[in-house]
Amino acid sequence: MKKLLFTIGILLSIVAKAQPYNSYFTGDVTDVETNPDYGVCLMGGSTEDDRAMIWFLEKANGGDVLVIRASGSDGYNDYLFSDLGVEVNSVETIVFNSASAATDSYVLQQIANAEAIWMAGGNQSDYINYWKDTEVENLLNQHINVDQAVIGGTSAGMAVLGASYFSADNGGVYSSEALEDPYNTYMTIGHNDFLEVPLLENTITDTHFSERDREGRLLTFMARMNNELGERSFGIACDEYTAVCIDSSGLGAVYGEWPEYDDFAFFVQMNCEEGNVPENMQAGTPFTWNFNGQAAKVYKVGGTTTGENYLDLKDWQTVNGGEWLHWFSVDGTFNSETGSAADCNDVNIETIGHTNSRRTLLKSIDLMGRTISENYAGLVIDVFDDGSVHKRVQAK
Repeated sequence: MKKLLFTIGILLSIVAKAQPYNSYFTGDVTDVETNPDYGVCLMGGSTEDDRAMIWFLEKANGGDVLVIRASGSDGYNDYLFSDLGVEVNSVETIVFNSASAATDSYVLQQIANAEAIWMAGGNQSDYINYWKDTEVENLLNQHINVDQAVIGGTSAGMAVLGASYFSADNGGVYSSEALEDPYNTYMTIGHNDFLEVPLLENTITDTHFSERDREGRLLTFMARMNNELGERSFGIACDEYTAVCIDSSGLGAVYGEWPEYDDFAFFVQMNCEEGNVPENMQAGTPFTWNFNGQAAKVYKVGGTTTGENYLDLKDWQTVNGGEWLHWFSVDGTFNSETGSAADCNDVNIETIGHTNSRRTLLKSIDLMGRTISENYAGLVIDVFDDGSVHKRVQAK
């Protein structure tokens, strides 16, 4: 009998792995439509900060919460549905076992119906390989830009929310490796071809930050961004147990348990003074970006239980509760020193507007076959009568 049970267990495991996805559902299976609020929750990894997750859940306004991931199981369901004291209609976790799940009609419908979407930790290369250039990508961008609903992620889930991202296609990269050779084989970076999150334009995110000494690699990522995009670059990094929660006004509030613990977020911006470019950034040579010791202006903020410390992403200068640093690299050696505030006039990002029909696009489509289109930042979202969603760049 034991042998039979063992064999059945193996077969069930094989069947589970063969399925394109697994679903774990908690709550009311009947979809509800609420009016969610815009927000982005960037969590640095390890255990979630409860206050930040409450902030995230409250923006669903009682709707349906969807967790998407490529490993693990239902660890979020009870935590989000009942443990935090915020009433939501349901929490569902969908685990992508393969790229084919990105074409499954049930998976796509659940993404379209969600008022809040959370991307769990794992391996961000799975998320890029499974979701990029698929209907999942289109629906996530609709959720953010058309529905203007809340989205968030931790660890790998946070890592893919910036307009630029470290894809980890060849595995992780240490700061020492990035500084020694900014074009080494592990430095796989994508730009402007996946998620379009307002307020995170020209921005890359990083996680597990101080714990894994990732300052040097983030500075190198930002130098690569500036070189490859020709635009001023920005970065947001979070320590473990720390979150940055960005609301529709652009305020990036930092949650954690500082000063009891070293829970910090780092808002990093390329110094806007004229002539600031890396002095030496070539394949196979140590990285130098000095600019008189002021290559990057950094606002280091302790996250608190009330989230009163912040940086305003509309201008990257209005701040509270932190300290300014200067970051730079000389011959592959990273340096951080006490710095001065940024003084830039070229950052003026509009806040997020709201519409009354943002969740009705998929659900009130004219059955005569007309297409509804929403345009944001030069990107057009087309919603067709069969429920499919496609994006295209508007002709200039």
